[in-house]
Amino acid sequence: MNRGKTINELELGEKASFTKTITETDVYNYAGVTGDFNPAHINETFAKETMFKGRIAHGMIAAGLISTVLGTQLPGPGCIYVSQDLKFTAPVRFGDTITATVTVEDINVEKNRVKLATVCTNQKEDVVIKGTAKLMPIKKKD
Repeated sequence: MNRGKTINELELGEKASFTKTITETDVYNYAGVTGDFNPAHINETFAKETMFKGRIAHGMIAAGLISTVLGTQLPGPGCIYVSQDLKFTAPVRFGDTITATVTVEDINVEKNRVKLATVCTNQKEDVVIKGTAKLMPIKKKD
């Protein structure tokens, strides 16, 4: 079974990324799963009258890509997500290709905690989300 890294296997500055194009289907699926049917996301007529001049994806869809990186790559499978702060800095539009990147910023061996910088950028390299995650890596490899 694939396991993530332990606290002792992590290195300051270590990075990992995941990239996905956000589709209209992603937005409708997210709305259905969460119940967030804000018309800014699903009603083009309404959304054209907003500051964004058209529909935008839920910010948490892009934020979810951060979770993908953390849970599958760095620290990886078995880690426990403790906290996340986020700042949404630009809209994610349908068809945008979002890259979530995490970077190890601090390692606390005694508490088995790692702090990672988290950032999501679009295909133009505009930052759409930035923040910090704290996790507990797996305790030891089997």
